[in-house]
Amino acid sequence: MVKFPEADERWFKNTYVCKKCKTKTKAPTLKVLAGKISCKKCGRHSFRPLRKK
Repeated sequence: MVKFPEADERWFKNTYVCKKCKTKTKAPTLKVLAGKISCKKCGRHSFRPLRKK
């Protein structure tokens, strides 16, 4: 999808999607796994990584 690794890193590194409302959030991986990050829109703590097409 991207032409060089720097662009791939900007788009997909530390980017997560809320499982309920599909809002994108950039946050460190360890904080997401620990459940310290909440969704800006709905307040949930369940996230998945951004899917590469």
